[in-house]
Amino acid sequence: MKKLLLTLAAVSLLAACGKKEEPAPAAAPAAAPVASAPAPAAEAAPLMVAIDPTYEPFTFKTADGKPTGFDVDIANALCEQIKRKCEFVEQVWDSMIPGLNAKKYDVIISSMSITDDRMKEVDFTDKYYNTPSRIVLKKSIKFTDIKSIKGKKIGVLKGSTQEKYAMGELKTAGVVVNSYEAQDQVYLDIKSGRLDGTVADFMEVTGGFLSKPEGANYQLVGEDLKEPKYYGYGAGIALRKGEDKLKGELNEGIKAIRASGAYKTIADKYFAKYNIDVYGQ
Repeated sequence: MKKLLLTLAAVSLLAACGKKEEPAPAAAPAAAPVASAPAPAAEAAPLMVAIDPTYEPFTFKTADGKPTGFDVDIANALCEQIKRKCEFVEQVWDSMIPGLNAKKYDVIISSMSITDDRMKEVDFTDKYYNTPSRIVLKKSIKFTDIKSIKGKKIGVLKGSTQEKYAMGELKTAGVVVNSYEAQDQVYLDIKSGRLDGTVADFMEVTGGFLSKPEGANYQLVGEDLKEPKYYGYGAGIALRKGEDKLKGELNEGIKAIRASGAYKTIADKYFAKYNIDVYGQ
């Protein structure tokens, strides 16, 4: 019996030793890497543009409150060139530059003249238009020179080149000069009889106030006003100092819309009937 058990144990041992080991299953081949889709380009931030919408036909509002005018159309054309969307921010004129330097917006495109004083605070692009200013008076007032209107009341936009001229020349000659926060406030006081006239940009007053029934009894007097010490070197786009990349893009944009004819189309929309080149010399 013992011998039989030993024999069976030996047979079992041989069977165990002779059992073939199953090979481990081969690892599945690694999946080929899939190329990821390129991330969409980030949309450029809108260009925040400050305007004073009281300066028809350059910047004003439509009946439904939308900004429009020569400056607004120029701004939109330039935004198209630099692949950004314009967003307009209304700002009182005298606070334009402080608001720009406080980063409330990126640029000012609102008929701001390039002057030596302003260039101490902000930078400017090349000009995008250049028109003179004029004195506007009641037709009943006899004008020969600024001394002939001593005692008359003139309203001007606060912080404007016209205010600088009026304070430097008219006030010295005895003219009463009143400053206003907005140009449309000047015209309201002219219509009410509180003012005898204004000093304004030629195209602004011709295309705005003088073209309306309320301006029928007023006229331009004297010569074009364009002394650089008061009026600077044309209207440019104001931006913060150090914004060289944006300045370069906008300068190229001005050149592009001039070359393509887009500038002329916009200018003709507002000024064709006056037969004047608003871009100027």
